[in-house]
Order: sequence, then C-alpha cells, then structure tokens
Amino acid sequence: PVEPEFKYVGNMHGNEVLGRELLLQLSEFLCEEYRRGNERITRLIHDTRIHIMPSMNPDGYEVAAKQGPDSNGYLTGRNNANGVDLNRNFPDLNTFMYYSGEISGPNHHIPLPDNWKSQVEPETLAVIQWISSYNFVLSSHRRTVNTPTPDDKLFQKLAKTYSYAHGWMHRGWNCGDYFADGITNGASWYSLSKGMQDFNYLYTNCFEITLELSCNKFPPKEDLERQWMANREALVAFIEEVHQGIKGMVSDQNNNGIAGAVISVQGISHDITSGDMGDYFRLLLPGTYTVTASAEGYQSQTVTTTVGPAGPSLVHFQLKQDAVRKPPERKASGTRMSNKALQKKVVPRATRRGTQR
Repeated sequence: PVEPEFKYVGNMHGNEVLGRELLLQLSEFLCEEYRRGNERITRLIHDTRIHIMPSMNPDGYEVAAKQGPDSNGYLTGRNNANGVDLNRNFPDLNTFMYYSGEISGPNHHIPLPDNWKSQVEPETLAVIQWISSYNFVLSSHRRTVNTPTPDDKLFQKLAKTYSYAHGWMHRGWNCGDYFADGITNGASWYSLSKGMQDFNYLYTNCFEITLELSCNKFPPKEDLERQWMANREALVAFIEEVHQGIKGMVSDQNNNGIAGAVISVQGISHDITSGDMGDYFRLLLPGTYTVTASAEGYQSQTVTTTVGPAGPSLVHFQLKQDAVRKPPERKASGTRMSNKALQKKVVPRATRRGTQR
C-alpha cells in the first residue's frame, strides 16, 4: 500500500511504432541502471510500481512492419486485425458525463453500460480488465472545441513535464503546426469519442495524457538512437510525476483499510477512491487544499493540508463508524500498517532537470 501504480501504453495504432520501440528501450534502460546502482532509478523503482505495455496492437504492427518504413501507407496497420481503431473503441462515457453534468451528476467513476463487452475489441477488453485490476494513478499512451477537465491545470503541468524534458518538443513547432510549450488540449486539436484517455479519467482513478512522439509514423532504424536520446529523460521524469499531491490510508478505528472510500478535494469536482487495501493517491499541484474522505457506513472526515513541490504529502484518514448506518460487508484486506511503516514509504524525489509535454 501507498506505492503508486504507473503505466505506459504504446503502439495503440499498429503503424505508430516509435512508442513501441521507446518503451522496449525504456524497460531495458531501467533494468540496466538499477543493476548499476543509479540512485535516481533505484529510488524510482523501489517507490513505484511501473507497468509497461509496449504494444497494444501487435496485429496492426505486423501489418505495418511487413511493409516497412519506406513503403508504409498512412493507414496501413493503424487498426487491429478486425479493422477497428482501438482509440475509438472504449465505452462512450463522455455522452453520459455531458448528460449527467446538466443535472449536476458525477464526472468520475461512471458505470459501464450493461452491454459494453459486446461492443469492444479483444485488445480493448483486455486493457479495460487490466486497468480495472490495479489502482493506477498516472499514465500515458504514445501515438492527443477546448474541453478542459476539472484538473486542467494539473494536466497542463503533467504535459509540460514531458515536453520540457524532451529534446525539442517544448519548442512548439511539430509536424507543420505550432503548439505553445509543445502541448495542447486534445479536443482543441481534433475531437474524438471513445478514446482511452477519457476512459481512464471518467472510469478509473488514473490521469492519462497522450504523447505524439514523431511526425513519421514508422521511422527508419537509423533514427531510433536520436529519438531515444530525445525522449529518455522525459520518459523517466514523467514517471516521477506520480509522486506529487497527497497519498495515504483510509482506515477504520481498528486500522483496517477501507476500500472504495471517496476522496474529495474542495474546489475540484473530480473525486478518486481508495484501493482494495485502503490506500489512495490524489495528484495535485502545490498549494493548500481541503480534503474529505467518506465511505458508506462511516462518518466523513475533513482535513486541510499543504502540498509542496518536492514530493507527496502523507494524509491518513481514520473514519469512525456511523452509529446509524453500518458499513457494508467488505472482504478483509489484511492491511494494517503502523504510521512508522507508512512514513518510510514517503521519499522526497531527487532534484531533476526540466520535464515534459
């Protein structure tokens, strides 16, 4: 508990292969630097659960790879074996959100439609089951009317972290277009529905950005080293961004973790929930916040905390059982951690160079 889950997903469009190659190289880099005793990488691996999926669309990649970089068509291999664009294949939660927003409904943890499994491809189904199995906090997938979320400023900061750590992304000129700081709100660039980025934000606790890494969908192998050196620092710096904001445990009076507790931040209309062990992670910019934890059958608890720039603030909640409403039956998590043990999980990040996109 209190160790955040991070994920990278590459090659969602099979013919966009640079992300796939970079994530394979990142995996090797992390292992090699860990074995060398690199202090920064060792700390990152010890304090973070890092999940890497180099290819979400291996069938599309095979089609693109058979043609190679010289004769690859713009759409060749983009879709999966069934001809479906996987980044237009996630359950459409945006429609529900826009409707519910008119009646002050939620924009978080929106339930899936009853028949959603019959509407998605095997790859999409596997990814949804994967992200539902872990309490992911931060993510990126590589391949992004202005529609800012309640966490828009945070998303901008996350994007700039990558952009400014990248070799040239922050300069703004990319693929014939100009993007200030090398970032853009996705819908300001082009609008799409049923995308994975929105799905993460509306259904899970995970904050995800999309990274467009190259104007060339299938760069030649001679260009890979240059691209790796341009992205290496940014890839690591973005993972480190999972260690900001607040985190802690939500427990009952017997120090048993409470799963599914709702963590609300005053002034930001987007809640997250605690994981199976009662631990939670809420990404926030530096500042002072009023935070409330609530759970069915318990009295809510509200605290005020200050978030600094160096690392996460540790905020625990211990909820008292409601005298009228009993909490629902929960599976025992077996999670009890002393404050001393939890304190050891908070390690300030090392100072690093600039960040991202």
